[in-house]
Amino acid sequence: MKTVKLVMIIGAISLGLLAFTKIDQDKWVVPAKYKTMKNPTDPKADMSIGKSLYDKHCKSCHGKQGYGDGTKADGLKGDLGDFSTEEFQKQTDGELYYKTTFGRDDMPEYSKKIPQDEDRWLIVNYMRTLKE
Repeated sequence: MKTVKLVMIIGAISLGLLAFTKIDQDKWVVPAKYKTMKNPTDPKADMSIGKSLYDKHCKSCHGKQGYGDGTKADGLKGDLGDFSTEEFQKQTDGELYYKTTFGRDDMPEYSKKIPQDEDRWLIVNYMRTLKE
């Protein structure tokens, strides 16, 4: 009977640790140098370029309004984010730039598809307009 209790306790602890590890793995860690990186573009200038790039490269997954409901969204794993939320908008421009540039999992890396740094910054500026 003691063995059964011990196995159950060890199993419960293992499940708890596994769940904690899964939560930690889902967190998108952005290096400190990107968190504090300043956006070199004027957020009021070239908004039409940012929108055009977003429409071409981002809309099919993230949706027209950035809700994560694009035409390809159902076929993807993970959370696509909701660009309109306060939580999303609290991220620094550098964090958004990093995620757009390097991607992870289903989010592709855009440093080759959009080779100009300025263009990726313009997408960040456009994403800022999708807040509610």
